[in-house]
Amino acid sequence: MAEIRVHQLHKAFADFTAVKDSSFTVKNGEFFCLLGPSGCGKTTTLRMIAGLELPTSGQIFLGDEDVTFKRASARDIAFVFQMFALYPHMTVRQNIAFPLVSQGLPRTEINRRVTQATATLQITALLDRSVSGLTSGDRQRVALGRAIVRQPLAFMMDEPLGALDAEFRELMCGELRALHDRLGATTVYVTHDQREAMSMADKIAIMNQGVVEQFGAPQDIYERPASVFVADFMGAPSMNFITLSAALTKGATTVKMGETSLQLPAVRDDISERPLLYGIRPEHVKLSDNAPFRAQVTGVEYLGNCQIVTLRTPAGGTLRAKLDVRVKALRDDQVGLTFDSSQVSLFDATSGRALSTARDDIAVSRSQNRGAIHG
Repeated sequence: MAEIRVHQLHKAFADFTAVKDSSFTVKNGEFFCLLGPSGCGKTTTLRMIAGLELPTSGQIFLGDEDVTFKRASARDIAFVFQMFALYPHMTVRQNIAFPLVSQGLPRTEINRRVTQATATLQITALLDRSVSGLTSGDRQRVALGRAIVRQPLAFMMDEPLGALDAEFRELMCGELRALHDRLGATTVYVTHDQREAMSMADKIAIMNQGVVEQFGAPQDIYERPASVFVADFMGAPSMNFITLSAALTKGATTVKMGETSLQLPAVRDDISERPLLYGIRPEHVKLSDNAPFRAQVTGVEYLGNCQIVTLRTPAGGTLRAKLDVRVKALRDDQVGLTFDSSQVSLFDATSGRALSTARDDIAVSRSQNRGAIHG
C-alpha cells in the first residue's frame, strides 16, 4: 500500500473548471472519502488520481512516484464502481480471476489469490455460479474480489454502494470498513452520502463547486465546520442558522439579537460590525420554560430513539431541535430555548467562512490527542 499526495490539482474542460487547485494527503493504509453533492468535482478528482482523467495542472504522487500524467494502466491501482462491470457470461471464479489471467500469472498463483479473496469476502460457496443470477449485494462482493486479487497499492471506489437499497447499503458500510481494516489498504472512496463517509472514513475532504471546503477527521468536520456549506451539508437535520448583525471584541462570549443575548465561545479576534450567522446543531438546542429566547412549536417528528421538533422564532426564523422522546413538545406550544454555548459556530454571513472562537482550541487539542493515540 502507499501514501497518495495531491498538490494543487486543477482540471478544466474548455471554459468549465471541474476541480480548482485541490491539495490533500491520503496516508498509507487510510480510508479516505471525497464527499459532496453531485457536480462538486469529487468523481473527477478520483478519476485523476486513478489515471482515467489527466489533470490540467498540479501533481499526483503514489508513494514516492510522480504519476500525474501516467495512464491508469501504468498505475498500480484497483477500481470498484457503482455499476459492477462484471462479465455476465462468466462464473464468479472467472470474473475474479480475470485481471490475473490478463497479467499472465501462473495458474497456481491465480487460484491461491482467488481462494484468499473469496474467503475474505465470504463468497467461496458462489465460486462456480454465474454472476448473472446473483443478488446485487453478492455482485458487489464479486466486484470487490476482482479488485482485491490484484493486491494493488491503492483502491479507488466510486459510489460502490449507490445501487443498493438503504438497509443493505448500511450493512455493506460495515463490511467495507471491516474489509479495509483486514487488508490495511489505502482507499479513496467517493460518495454523496454523509452517513457513508462518517461511518467509514478516517479522513474526509468535502468538496463544493470544485473546491475542497474542508479536510479532516469526521468528528472535527462535524463539530467544527469551516464554512456555512460544510455546516449545512453535514448532519441530519443540518445545522440551524440565526441571522444577526453585530460587532464583537476579542474575548466576547455573548452576542445581541434584538433584546436577547445569545451565548457563544469566546471570540479570538475583534470582529467589526457585519452580518453574522450564529450556528447551532439541533442536538444542542434544549427547551427551557424560563428562557428569554422564545419559539412556537410548529411540528414534531417522532423517530423512535429521538424526536425532531420544528420551532418558529420571531427573530431567528425556523429552527429544529433534536430532543429525547420523553421531552413533552406539542404543536402550537410556546416554549423557551437554550443553546449549548460550547457547541456554537459563528460565521461571516458574506463570505460563509467560520470565524475563530475558543472552539478552535478544543478542536486542535482533540486532534493532537488523536494523533498521540494513533501514533
